[in-house]
Amino acid sequence: MSTKAVTDASFAADVLESDKPVLVDFWADWCGPCKMIAPALEEIAEELGDKLTIAKMDIMENTGIPGEIGVQSIPLLVLFKGGKPVAQKLGAAPKSQLKGWIESVL
Repeated sequence: MSTKAVTDASFAADVLESDKPVLVDFWADWCGPCKMIAPALEEIAEELGDKLTIAKMDIMENTGIPGEIGVQSIPLLVLFKGGKPVAQKLGAAPKSQLKGWIESVL
């Protein structure tokens, strides 16, 4: 399972009402570190697809949800469980660190 694009309009259904945890990557096209972690997140989505969904939200195209959540810096990864944010990680990191962090908070 690859990453899933979410929008302000689809956020409630795709993230808050999901029956499994959802990791949301808040990113933008102009963000170098966001582009650095994108391939790692795709691989992690394939490897852990049975345990969680990895979603991507472009903060330039969708300003409502990032504003509500208080996204100030990107890349920002926020893990939602049961419709609530339970963990977050700011900045880029190697795939091994990202995957380790995700597994530790699942």
